[in-house]
Amino acid sequence: MSKNKAKVGVLLVNLGTPDSTATADVRKYLREFLMDGRVIDFPFIPRWMLVNLIIAPFRAPKSAAEYKKVWTDRGSPLLFHTEDLRDKLIDKLDPNTYVVEMAMRYQTPSIEEGLEKLNKANVKKIIVLPLFPQYASATNGSVVDRVMEIARGWQIIPNITFISNFVDHPLFLEAWAEIGNEMVQAQEYDRYLFSYHGLPERQIRKGSVDGYCQLSDKCCGNYTKKNQFCYRGQCFHTTRLLTEKLGLPEEKVITCFQSRLGKDPWIKPYTEDIIKELAAQGIKKVLVFSPAFVADCLETTVEVGGEYKEEFEELGGEQWDLVPSLNSSNTWVECVKELVLTNT
Repeated sequence: MSKNKAKVGVLLVNLGTPDSTATADVRKYLREFLMDGRVIDFPFIPRWMLVNLIIAPFRAPKSAAEYKKVWTDRGSPLLFHTEDLRDKLIDKLDPNTYVVEMAMRYQTPSIEEGLEKLNKANVKKIIVLPLFPQYASATNGSVVDRVMEIARGWQIIPNITFISNFVDHPLFLEAWAEIGNEMVQAQEYDRYLFSYHGLPERQIRKGSVDGYCQLSDKCCGNYTKKNQFCYRGQCFHTTRLLTEKLGLPEEKVITCFQSRLGKDPWIKPYTEDIIKELAAQGIKKVLVFSPAFVADCLETTVEVGGEYKEEFEELGGEQWDLVPSLNSSNTWVECVKELVLTNT
């Protein structure tokens, strides 16, 4: 490609992280994150009161302590794993054709910063890849919303393509299989848990097509055009595909949902409840996957790998192992490359 030819911009977007483990920075992050109307889908005034008067003030000190458990010399794992992914992707793509940037939906580096860099590069097209395998309004939808909000203020808006999900991309599944196989082949487990981030049931019902959603195996047991953007349906679809890819015995596989917030019903079954049920059944060895996260973070390392492990062992379990996230593994980088090339 001639140096005078316009390039294609790529923006990788992950969720976000506080700038430090200081309580003030964590509180700032929580406020930005939870004030997003797609995350807590309440009207503005009750949402503002809930976040600023209850959640952020009381949750920030506890969350700050949890972030200290995962913080490294490079800072937040979610941030540096995404940076590593970006850098490896840059090496894989033709520099005469692509410009690659990364951003966080909340805090820094912001989506606005990433888009401005691409805009200044005079790209002819922007491919936005939210790094969330399963589509949800609170994640992928929020990224799309923010990108459009920023771009609509530009005088010239290039073509913008959004990759809504990649739940069944062959290389996404292969990347998980490669990492998971090392642990699956090392020993036999009594159960294999696939623990996904939860969402309020009301958000799932809002996206129901033709009343299809039953929040049960009746609708999530198959992946169809009616539930192709149902978060719960996509999670069960991911589990089925990885179960087959890894050759796991179906009767030992369980899909569940973690990270509940508030008292409203969230999608079930809850991971916390499954832990209690497994312990009551005398289950001793459990291997856990977290395929809603492509980078290790608080929800994987601390919540699943730490808190749930401790709870399981206190109830009589003997072994609780967590499969690491994709982070910047070679096959995952190839998957992202293919997603970009396919959408160029």
